[in-house]
Amino acid sequence: MTEIPAHIAAIKRPSKKLWPYYVCVAVMTGIGFPVTIVVLFFKYHTMRYRFDAEGIRMSWGILFRQETVVNYARIQDIHLSSNFIERWFGIARIVVQTASGSAMGNLTLEGLTNCEEMRDFLYSRMRGAKEAHAHPATEDGLAGILMEIAGEVRAIRAAL
Repeated sequence: MTEIPAHIAAIKRPSKKLWPYYVCVAVMTGIGFPVTIVVLFFKYHTMRYRFDAEGIRMSWGILFRQETVVNYARIQDIHLSSNFIERWFGIARIVVQTASGSAMGNLTLEGLTNCEEMRDFLYSRMRGAKEAHAHPATEDGLAGILMEIAGEVRAIRAAL
């Protein structure tokens, strides 16, 4: 598999624009503001991302630590979403779905500013991982497949 692009590997935390968004969300809860702002404060300050050759790792939380790991080969679908306020702040969410049978996404990458690039990167990794599992790339196997294709082309040419 190819190397992780530097601008993707450099993403360790969500954008700083996510915090003002969280404040707006907390304000909209009305009377629940004090509790919501504390929960979102700790979520924002503890949220970490890691992209490596195997997959994506996301973690957050202080009292109840949550960590989610999704391998590229298990990714089934990728959705970009952003509501009005997120678009106003210039951020978006990427919902990564796996074949777990859950109606909700298994991993939601929040507070991303380069969401189209990230989506394209994840799609390329998802496709690359599935192709690698379907056709293990060995030199002998690849050479054999190419020789077989060349033989079929010769047979078609001879038949014409």
